[in-house]
Amino acid sequence: MADQHPGKPRKLRTSVKGPLMFSAFWAVVTFVAVLIFASGGSAKTPRFDLAFTGAGIAFIVTLVIAAMLSMSYKENAEHLGKGSGVNLSSKKPSHGFGAPGAQNPPASEAGPEGPSDR
Repeated sequence: MADQHPGKPRKLRTSVKGPLMFSAFWAVVTFVAVLIFASGGSAKTPRFDLAFTGAGIAFIVTLVIAAMLSMSYKENAEHLGKGSGVNLSSKKPSHGFGAPGAQNPPASEAGPEGPSDR
């Protein structure tokens, strides 16, 4: 919401139109599916009451989920895409588990008495 500019249309992610279209689509799919499957065959009358109830539930649930997901969206900072990682080349790591001498630490790290046998 902070990147809004007056006079310019919003992006689909920040506008209301995206989640409403998404929810309406799933409500229509649910309406048709419940209308077909809840009737129990072509000889019986269609159950519009169940179809409208299912469509309403599907609309509300998908709208709430889409709104929560769009609120939790956050752009990455610019410096994260520059490739400034700690270990840019994995051929010769300078420290860590793959560094030379990492399995055999120097005697000074073992303590003044040397390694203890436990």
